[in-house]
Amino acid sequence: MLFAQACASASLLDARPSPRWPTNASCILSAVSDPAHSFDPSAITRPHERLMTYYVIVAVLTLLAFPITVTVLYIRYRTLRYRFDDEGVWRRQGLLWRREVNVSYRRIQDIHLTNGIIQRWLGLATVSIQTAAGSATPQVTIDGVLEAEALRDYLYTKMRGVRDAIQGAESTTHGQERTARNVESGDETLALLGDIRDSLRRLEERLGGAGRDA
Repeated sequence: MLFAQACASASLLDARPSPRWPTNASCILSAVSDPAHSFDPSAITRPHERLMTYYVIVAVLTLLAFPITVTVLYIRYRTLRYRFDDEGVWRRQGLLWRREVNVSYRRIQDIHLTNGIIQRWLGLATVSIQTAAGSATPQVTIDGVLEAEALRDYLYTKMRGVRDAIQGAESTTHGQERTARNVESGDETLALLGDIRDSLRRLEERLGGAGRDA
């Protein structure tokens, strides 16, 4: 009797539908294989709203200067605008005195990512772009970015792509110049050999004429 019940229980366990592991595994693999599928740099046109929270905390730390500091930071937050396209990075800031900076990818020398304790708590970071101008301060700072690492990787990719294209164009130009120099050198050699041949012919004619006169 017990043996029959055990056999029946085993048959019921075998008849239960198996969990859908392949479907779940495929979803997990697709998410892991494409981690940056949702990142679009062109969608970053202004800082995230958490930046204003960060500015309020910073203003609170200034104590008596809180009203002035929070007003200045609020204007900065409301006027910050970004644009990332195929040519470079554009940034605008200011209400009464506007400041616009446009940096092409070929001018970028280095990219830094910084975030303090409060920024890390809010999930924010600042991406600083250094150019070839030689200044110690960054040329462009992108504040209030949630996907700062993805943005940094994107900028590095664009910077290296432009440099590789420039190096390829310079290599092609140098190759064409070397080919042109070789052709010119070959033409000069042929001209020199032609002059030597003509000189030998004239010398031979003179020697032949002198022999006949003798």
